[in-house]
Amino acid sequence: MDIVNILRDKILDIVYELVEEKKLEQPLNINNIVVERPKKQHQGDYSTNAAMVLGKMFSSNPKDLGEFIKLKLSDEELIDDVSLDGPGFLNIKINSKVWHRLIVEIMLNDSRYGEVSFGSGRKVNLEFVSANPTGPLHLGHVRGAVFGDVLARLLEFVGFKVTREYYVNDGGAQIGILVRTVYFRYLEKLGEAVELPEESYPGDYLIPIAEKLIANYGKKLKNLAEVERDKIIRSFSIEHMMEVIKADLISLNIQMDNFFSEQAMIESNGIEISLKTLKDKGLIYKGTIDPPKGKTHADWKVREQLLFKSTKFGDDIDRPIKKSDGSWTYFAPDLAYHADKLKRGFDVVIDILGADHSGYVSRLKAVIAAFSKKPVEFEVKLVQLVKLIKNNTVLKMSKRAGDYVLIQDLLKEVSSDVIRFVMLGRNNDVPLDFDIDLMLSKSKDNPVFYVNYAHARIVSVLKRARELKLWPLDEIGDLHKKTLPFMENELILIKKLSEWPNVVRQAARYHEPHRIAFYLNEVASSFHSLYQSSSDSIPYRFIVEGSEELSIRRLALAYSTKIVIKNGLSLLGIVPLEEMY
Repeated sequence: MDIVNILRDKILDIVYELVEEKKLEQPLNINNIVVERPKKQHQGDYSTNAAMVLGKMFSSNPKDLGEFIKLKLSDEELIDDVSLDGPGFLNIKINSKVWHRLIVEIMLNDSRYGEVSFGSGRKVNLEFVSANPTGPLHLGHVRGAVFGDVLARLLEFVGFKVTREYYVNDGGAQIGILVRTVYFRYLEKLGEAVELPEESYPGDYLIPIAEKLIANYGKKLKNLAEVERDKIIRSFSIEHMMEVIKADLISLNIQMDNFFSEQAMIESNGIEISLKTLKDKGLIYKGTIDPPKGKTHADWKVREQLLFKSTKFGDDIDRPIKKSDGSWTYFAPDLAYHADKLKRGFDVVIDILGADHSGYVSRLKAVIAAFSKKPVEFEVKLVQLVKLIKNNTVLKMSKRAGDYVLIQDLLKEVSSDVIRFVMLGRNNDVPLDFDIDLMLSKSKDNPVFYVNYAHARIVSVLKRARELKLWPLDEIGDLHKKTLPFMENELILIKKLSEWPNVVRQAARYHEPHRIAFYLNEVASSFHSLYQSSSDSIPYRFIVEGSEELSIRRLALAYSTKIVIKNGLSLLGIVPLEEMY
């Protein structure tokens, strides 16, 4: 039962009725009309700003519109009362029978409770992680990886067809540095006294590649021409690093659908093909650009370059594609890659990038606009940095890859489930502190523990109920007929459970998976409050001695809560704990 959607549909029916009666005029902008749970309990179960929005839109008195909507809503069976508050807000109280029916519906739908299908099978390309294949994944990659994976799960849950994609940046200058470093390690393992190149990748993680080369080629690489030697090392190195990266992702419960190679695109003339399309559209030209920020005309040599007319699509400047020496700019492969995404027929394209890529957003939007043959929804989600804390100090756990904290080091401290939940502890565009000590604590300040503890408590209660042959699913046909009133704390929990479909909808629509983690913490809080409550000094119990009817109804509430927690954790890629350790 998606109460928010039901109420919004009923309100919109009333709005269209006002249009038919000529009390409102077309066109209507109904996007700003919302139905939501009010912050204060005395304001009812739900509130809507419909009268306010329409009043402002048509310069009408919102109170008059509110009275009309109130009158119409009052006739609805699921509504007990409607009141007009302040300048025109409508507060809605739901009929108590609805809450009984809701519990039954949650149990009947089980894992499908919360499904709100609006994706309609549209194809989504979701690119995330896309770390250079020059080293293992580290803390800087984890947040974007988890964010992308959970967003993919969420979009699939609401009906989109998602392709999880990793852009393998194997065609850039950093691969040359990788090859030189591996060759140094190769010579080093052969016993030669060599000095690490100035431009190189530190750490011992490249030694296994050198050992593999020795096992396959012995000392032969030393005698090969540089081009042939580097080709072999390049192939070995990228293959090895991608195996490491894939293993890192799997350890976080993340599996990609497609690994897109930049080098393969370049070798298949992907950039040239894209440029021809732009040329045919009159969107490239030879020209010069002003010096970048921090440089003056005196120390900036003006060179003619091949430029993309990105300003035509809202970018700040036209972007260079090919340098004066004939080499591609860093932007050229990105342009061709995004053109390829559109060629593959995606309806929605989402890039998840680090916050340091904020300057890339406008140029990527320009690329999508230039190559689109149909309306395409495009969004770049920027992920802020994560700071690792232990013993109240910022921690550097590994020296094997420079100063980076590797994923495998982090997994020695906490589980992948903990990492996944914590990475969604704040909105993606806000910096995040990952406090290891807090995440290992057994307190309500640890959201992972708090949510799992609620689930484990319910499992324990239901286990005892089974032993006593008190099982809510056996009575599900009669549960909606029960008339025993709910206690206030029970109603708080039930109303929180009713929000789940709308939480899913909003999280998917706005690409904000952190809303799921926030909501689960709220559900856990409501459950723990009920579990620890008392009435007239009598502690609350889900199994009430001497009252089978009350026990069954309370157990049904517990079972429904378990379903919602499990469904939420499932979207986060987390397996709920049956018992706490």
